[in-house]
Amino acid sequence: MAERTSTGFLTMMLEPTPAVAMTLPAEVREKLAELELELSEGDITQKGYEKKRGKLLAPYIPQIQGVDPSLQIDNRIQASSQAVLPGSKHNKSRAANTRDERFRSDLHTEAVQAALAKYKERKMPMPSKRRSVLVQSSVEACTPPDTSSASEDEGSLRRQGRLATSTPYQGHGHPAVEHWFNRVIQGSSTSSSASSTSSHPGGRSVTTTNTTSHAALNANAAATALADFMAHTQLDNHSAPPDVTGLSERSSLHTERPQVASVRGVSRGYNHHISVMETADGVPVNSRVSSKIQQLLNTLKRPKRPPLREFFVDDFEELLDVQQPDPNQPKPEGQHMSALEGEPLGVVNNWPPSLPAALQRWGTTQPKSPCLTGLDNAGKPVYTLTYGKLWTRSQKLAYTLLNKLSTRNEPLLVPGDRVALVFPNNDPVMFMVAFYGCLLAELVPVPIEVPLTRKDAGSQQIGFLLGSCGVTLALTTDACQKGLPKAQTGEVATFKGWPRLLWFVTDGKHVVKPPKDWHPPIREASNDIAYIEYKTSKEGSTMGITVSHSAMLAHSHALTQACGYTEAETITNVLDFKKEAGLWHGVLTSVMNRMHVISIPYSLMKVNPLSWIQKVHTYKARVAVVKSRDMHWSLLAQKDQRDISLSSLRMLIVADGANPWSISSCDAFLNVFQARGLRPEVICPCASSSEAMTVAIRRPPEMGVPPPGKAVLSMGGLSHSVIRVDTEEKLSVLTVQDVGQVMPGALVCVVRVEGTPYLCQTDEVGEICVSSGSTGIAYYGLPGMTKNIFETIPVTSSGIPISDRPFTRTSLLGFVGPDSLVFVVGKMDGLMVVSGRRHNADDVVATALAVEPMKFVYRGRIAVFSVSVLHDERIIVVAEQRPDASEEDSFQWMSRVLQAIDSIHQVGVYCLALVPANTLPKAPLGGIHISETKQRFLEGALHPCNVLMCPHTCVTNLPKPRQKQPEVGPASMIVGNLVAGKRIAQACGRDVAQLEDNDQARKFLYIQDVLQWRAQATPDHPLFLVLNAKGTVASTASCLQLHKRAERVAAALIGRLNTGDHVALVYPPGIDLIATFYGCLYAGCVPVTVRPPHPQNLATTLPTVKMIVEVSKSVCILTTQTIMKLLKSKEAAAAVDVKSWPMVLDTDDLPRKKSPQMYKPPTPEMLAYLDFSVSTTGILAGVKMSHTATSALCRSIKLQCELYPSRQIAICLDPYCGLGFALWCLCSVYSGHQSILVPPLELESNASLWLAAVSQYKVRVTFCSYSVMEMCTKGLGSQTEALRLRNVNLSCVRTCMVVAEERPRIALTQTFSKIFKDLGLSPRAVSTTFGCRVNVAICLQPNRLGKLAEQGTAGPDPTTVYVDMRALRHDRVRLVERGSPHSLPLMESGKILPGVKVIIANTETKGPLGDSHLGEIWVSSPHNATGYYTVYGEEALHADHFNTKLSFGDTQTVWARTGYLGFLRRTDLTDASGERHDALYVVGSLDETLELRGMRYHPIDIETSVIRSHKSIAECAVFTWTNLLVVVVELEGSEQEALDLVALVTNVVLEEHYLIVGVVVVVDPGVIPINSRGEKQRMHLRDGFLADQLDPIYVAYNM
Repeated sequence: MAERTSTGFLTMMLEPTPAVAMTLPAEVREKLAELELELSEGDITQKGYEKKRGKLLAPYIPQIQGVDPSLQIDNRIQASSQAVLPGSKHNKSRAANTRDERFRSDLHTEAVQAALAKYKERKMPMPSKRRSVLVQSSVEACTPPDTSSASEDEGSLRRQGRLATSTPYQGHGHPAVEHWFNRVIQGSSTSSSASSTSSHPGGRSVTTTNTTSHAALNANAAATALADFMAHTQLDNHSAPPDVTGLSERSSLHTERPQVASVRGVSRGYNHHISVMETADGVPVNSRVSSKIQQLLNTLKRPKRPPLREFFVDDFEELLDVQQPDPNQPKPEGQHMSALEGEPLGVVNNWPPSLPAALQRWGTTQPKSPCLTGLDNAGKPVYTLTYGKLWTRSQKLAYTLLNKLSTRNEPLLVPGDRVALVFPNNDPVMFMVAFYGCLLAELVPVPIEVPLTRKDAGSQQIGFLLGSCGVTLALTTDACQKGLPKAQTGEVATFKGWPRLLWFVTDGKHVVKPPKDWHPPIREASNDIAYIEYKTSKEGSTMGITVSHSAMLAHSHALTQACGYTEAETITNVLDFKKEAGLWHGVLTSVMNRMHVISIPYSLMKVNPLSWIQKVHTYKARVAVVKSRDMHWSLLAQKDQRDISLSSLRMLIVADGANPWSISSCDAFLNVFQARGLRPEVICPCASSSEAMTVAIRRPPEMGVPPPGKAVLSMGGLSHSVIRVDTEEKLSVLTVQDVGQVMPGALVCVVRVEGTPYLCQTDEVGEICVSSGSTGIAYYGLPGMTKNIFETIPVTSSGIPISDRPFTRTSLLGFVGPDSLVFVVGKMDGLMVVSGRRHNADDVVATALAVEPMKFVYRGRIAVFSVSVLHDERIIVVAEQRPDASEEDSFQWMSRVLQAIDSIHQVGVYCLALVPANTLPKAPLGGIHISETKQRFLEGALHPCNVLMCPHTCVTNLPKPRQKQPEVGPASMIVGNLVAGKRIAQACGRDVAQLEDNDQARKFLYIQDVLQWRAQATPDHPLFLVLNAKGTVASTASCLQLHKRAERVAAALIGRLNTGDHVALVYPPGIDLIATFYGCLYAGCVPVTVRPPHPQNLATTLPTVKMIVEVSKSVCILTTQTIMKLLKSKEAAAAVDVKSWPMVLDTDDLPRKKSPQMYKPPTPEMLAYLDFSVSTTGILAGVKMSHTATSALCRSIKLQCELYPSRQIAICLDPYCGLGFALWCLCSVYSGHQSILVPPLELESNASLWLAAVSQYKVRVTFCSYSVMEMCTKGLGSQTEALRLRNVNLSCVRTCMVVAEERPRIALTQTFSKIFKDLGLSPRAVSTTFGCRVNVAICLQPNRLGKLAEQGTAGPDPTTVYVDMRALRHDRVRLVERGSPHSLPLMESGKILPGVKVIIANTETKGPLGDSHLGEIWVSSPHNATGYYTVYGEEALHADHFNTKLSFGDTQTVWARTGYLGFLRRTDLTDASGERHDALYVVGSLDETLELRGMRYHPIDIETSVIRSHKSIAECAVFTWTNLLVVVVELEGSEQEALDLVALVTNVVLEEHYLIVGVVVVVDPGVIPINSRGEKQRMHLRDGFLADQLDPIYVAYNM
């Protein structure tokens, strides 16, 4: 304990205690306030903050035992960055809760805490993350908690842990002045909950740790601070991190802190308390992954909120649940409102006829009168513009613009042209001159932000606006022009999406004095455009709102009347003078009334938030125009200011008073500044929008208006657009203040948001609409949108228009309350309609911020928006995480934000993401650029460091899970088929018996006899030629050579083995393998070909070899010397038991002796060889091939591909199983053609090997696998030019067949054809084959080019159909047009081989199905395998795979079940025989399908969608675990992108497959295992995931 306390003491001493804080000099306190502000806005990093703060405080901190102060500070920084001890976690006294005052009313905070208290026990699995992805937190954050005292008292450790995550104040109970100030604002709201501490489990230890660290404080401060501190701990004691270990309650205590430690590179050894539970190598017995999944399932078991109504499933369509309105939802009950009229505009005698006229009047009659004072960043006045100066300078500019700028002797500008105004926020003087200069020249100013970089957020849309306004000239200042990004030529760079602009600097030396006889035209205000103000919509597009001269004048008149402006008043303006209220009050209305504006730039506010208050005091300003943010900021800094008086103010205009959360800023500001002369009644919130300008404003007190109003509304009611003053539930309420009365001369009404603009009822929320002469008139160049927004005609319930003049929509949502006061509850831009209920983004932000955020995220840096997924809006929350927040703390905060929003708004958050500090796109003057953030989220470019998705809670509109229909009986089924005129789906290849060809090999029953006959008849005919990686011939074999080598092998086996023994052949691809195969047949043994282990990867490849040897009951292994050594090596011993190998013989140097005599099998039905293969589901299956089947297979392939001794074919396949083995070892011997063998492994070092060989030997027929094709497309895609230079020419290829046991991969074959078209490959050449375990060759597409094709023997090209993916899930085939939604292209798998019959059968009833119906493919053929040779572990299950009969119809034929789903479809094409061609389409393996929600999914379909969702996803595999869908994606890109994928993957699977992803696992490229055929081994992947062996970059558990 001692150790902990002393560190606490050290860090505490470095904080300014209240006593010290009071004695700090004013300038230091001011600097501290600035730092606070920078930190809260995210303008400075945590580290920078601490460093600067340390420097400032160093001189004032009493030195501890003579330690050098700089050293103490370092020490402190270290402690805070490591978060080693529970004590050091809150050593940043940072006025945590005062900072988010802007968004907070005390009520809301309490509500949130109360709501959270309900969720104490809910545990969520925390995502796991690889160390390197934790860019944020330092590695030390994983250090285990200090457990020195744990042994005596486990409880204390536990409480320590709880405390560590639960104190909302980081100040370790040092309530610097901010605390007292905080109490002022919050009143007694917090103290009420500080009842006795003993009631909560952490009571005892909290007191001990705190009192020790309080020892240094003076007593009375300590007591109150402790109470305050306790109150919060109490509210918060439920925040222990979730238990992710799945171990007992007792042991989970120790793993609470370092959950992240399961990632790579950090030893697991520190979990010493639970070492009992671990195996020797430190892996917990209970896998972490499965326990997390269990937790996930527990969170999912809770019932979802909305009860799902009855769905119906149409025959084909799965209709999404349409949210039916809840019968109990509140409905409006008031009468229909009538339009509300403002007081009439007063008539003023000498009111100028236009703004330029007003400028002329004051410029000539009162030239010395001050107009505008600009300040520098120190708050000193830089320049005061007088009315005389404004008049002369804008005249000069007007003259110059019209007369001195020309292109090709034409004036560059004519009146009416648009001109961009690009002025920095700290130069209001130049802006004002430019604005009035344009007005005098009758040009239209378009004020925009200064572009800082070429890629500013939203800058592209600004460019679009400039382009559509036809802007060719931009005005700017000299200083600003110098600071703009430049191109190489030195000119201002062209920004992305911007038109070409000429830049004109308006400083004095560039403008010309007009001649005496030139006068600007001063006209009466007309309906011509005066200026264009830009606004950005919710989607991010930028519109230009056109304001006419008359509207500009009328608005100034209305504001003058409403605010009671008088001549020569002084006004301070903190707002942006380029648009909205800042422009209306500070540039336009001010000139109308000859007022003096003190303009406070944003940059000064950041440095000194009190500057505006100081200026009000200094200049005795009567009016100030601010935003609630400015009030909030000044609260943080005000405590040092004694001598300020705000008594001169008669109006404090709060420009964003319409924001629901401005009320708390107003209240807090009043609380503090009432003592400094601020009168409560001068606070005047107003509501405005770019389109309608000022809508309503609270009048100054002298106008005799009704008192201000407040309303406490129920959130639930608001979500249904109904106003209910909240009575019963104190939790979810929204407190709003009125924004005063309607503007003079305006007519206002509230209309329904969607559909026809009916007037709302009095207790209904709708969009406020205004009709007056002072609104904008249009969106420039967008007539369609203009019609909807600027020309709405509100109608009564009976459909009668309420007025003949059009209204403008304000995009403000609100209602009219008592006393005709206007209330605003939100904006259309922030409106999110989820399942028919409306939520306001700002309200959600406020709730998130009330969850003691200051430890984890920056206050002003939270974005809330919605994205549309699966026909509904989904809420996304993005926040910037503080760099010092640890992983689990942030996760903790995130899960509590979800709960708070869920509880208070009754809406689920779909995705909550935390991004590193300072990475969200900024809006020009602070704040977040929401639309850009949304864009990045959807593009996967946000790069979050933490993500939590909750699709399970949010997505409530999925279709109903499918119930299987009771099956109809067989008889009615077949009758139904006949009545419907459907033919039974069956097809067959050509009849082998009918085909008379001069096939000499037919007379031999055994393949080994064919080899002997060829060795005698054509001894020197070349059969095989093997190429090495360099493309040179590694070995060859003629008929006689092969026979001789086989004899030697047989001689070695005879005498050692008995006939019928099984022999494993473990060889690399080559002639040895083929020779030993025939040697075994000569000796009467049964060969089993086995892929040799990979020397670099023995651990995973050797056990498979061992397994095949054991399962096949091999009594001997034949191999090469090198592999023999490998099998018995020390490395091998680590993977398998090397002592249990059977006899191993190497065949490298066999003696040349002839075997005594050949073995003749008694019957061709005897076993010839075993074919072993690991299926994609991870099952090892060996099939038995008899001599009959072997010969039939060879003959069928020979007939289909027309193979003769004169042919050459190239084979790039693995020779160990299936069709690859048959082509490599059997076909050449049977048909006599020469095979050029290219081992696929060699392509890894030389990708062009296979294609170069095809070209060199002018091969017509070639075979490859998908993995070979993929290697070629990826490895050679960009090298076709180089290959052409090496004379690679593929025009010789007539057919290139992909050997596969899966659905044809159309995308890959098409890409391959496209890439190699340049090398002469015919697009018709590539085709696919289909085989499976029961029959390795069912379909092969024969030669389709050349003479035979012209004679028609080759049959038609393979066809492609498009089927509806949704119907497939219901086991139905529905053909659709190409490109229709949910369409899936399927390519025919090749032509059915001679002698093969195929039928489609129902998987359940085993009855035949009709044409184009989905069922299992059954096959009958002389080359079917005769059965499984023990499927490892599943013998009984598969007995009927090889001999099954239909339940009705043709019940005699024996079929083999392939285990693949597919369908047959009769096409309009004709076969060689003149019959119509039946095409077979393979959909996928039954074993692989996922049964989810009663439907059948094929993994490849989900994977295809996922791979399309983000450019960095290289590969994807899906599987299910306990009914959760797990998606594993390989990330090809930087690890920063890992978390971007989580939301995109979840979205795409929801949209396209109606499935909720349970777990998203992001891994490195190459982690998804693939077999030799290029098929994904999803079950191996699943086992690896559950055993925690994938070393993932990130694992997200979707809630």
